[in-house]
Amino acid sequence: MFYKIIRPIARFVVWVLNGHLHVYNKERIPEGNYILIAPHRTWWEPVLFALAASPKEFIFMAKKELFENPILSWILRHAHAFSVDRDNPAPSAIKIPVRGLKKDDYSLIIFPSGTRHSAELKSGAFVIAKLANKPLVPAVYQGPVNFKGLLKRQPLKITFGEPIMIDRKMKINEDTTAELYSQMEDAWQAIDTELDPEFKYIAK
Repeated sequence: MFYKIIRPIARFVVWVLNGHLHVYNKERIPEGNYILIAPHRTWWEPVLFALAASPKEFIFMAKKELFENPILSWILRHAHAFSVDRDNPAPSAIKIPVRGLKKDDYSLIIFPSGTRHSAELKSGAFVIAKLANKPLVPAVYQGPVNFKGLLKRQPLKITFGEPIMIDRKMKINEDTTAELYSQMEDAWQAIDTELDPEFKYIAK
């Protein structure tokens, strides 16, 4: 219930601050649950992806430090976030999203490129996809990467790629993770170029 309440509020806040959320290729999103997988470019991406893929509801990982504040912890938990220790991820980092994808009507947002803490989290998206038997949907964000650019109302763009299924017989190990991650990077590059051939992401 909280997710359904907070989503229109978030949409209104984005509209007030910027007013330019553009969504492309939403028809590529498959029916049912899926794993939205994207390169990490700014802290507000999870909100924009969740709005772009509405009405689907998402679960997402958040670093455990965010849950130390009781008010923020309450908000995160009711927004379907779950705590992850990025240095030493527990089995729950896999079990919780798999359960959400299989038994609940939730999809998952994950940023494997955004973690510099653990190789386990980089392979986690592929393990989750295999165990849940759900497709990976590549997505990218193009737009301002700092709050100043957001307030200057620089356009916010989200686009989706074609779903990718992982063979359930595939073993997820160091070699296959590298292969799958390369495939995801190629997919991100393709839809980045499709959306704007001149786009270059520059970290701030």
